[in-house]
Amino acid sequence: MELAMDVLYKAHATATGGGREDGRSRTDDGKIDVNLSTPTEMGGKGGEGTNPEQLFATGYAACFLSALRLVSGREKHPVAADTAVEVTVGFGKNDKGEGFNLDIEIKVTGHGLDVDVADDILEKTHQVCPYSNATRGNVEVRIGHD
Repeated sequence: MELAMDVLYKAHATATGGGREDGRSRTDDGKIDVNLSTPTEMGGKGGEGTNPEQLFATGYAACFLSALRLVSGREKHPVAADTAVEVTVGFGKNDKGEGFNLDIEIKVTGHGLDVDVADDILEKTHQVCPYSNATRGNVEVRIGHD
């Protein structure tokens, strides 16, 4: 299968054990090595481990903030140095009852932009961010700001 883009970087991770429940996920370079556990809200035992939704939320937040800095700079309205991006990833059964879906909310705070400018820049950021592009059409993503 031919890729429709020039790949600049590839991350590689492997999950072992029980997956979400008592599993482990690790990158090939060892920079991430986490135990996994299913939250009690999802029927799991809870536990000390993280879960895929938390990992996805942290990645999306970092990626969206980087894209926001890029876009706001291009638009000559750079966001404040202490801008924060909070991503909440919800997990639930899909409407067909056969599988599961994610629900994503992004909130940007401390950006220092006027409301209309912020709205425009956040929409443009949502078009640039790779996580947004990966989820578009598959997952509901709501974006807001202070």
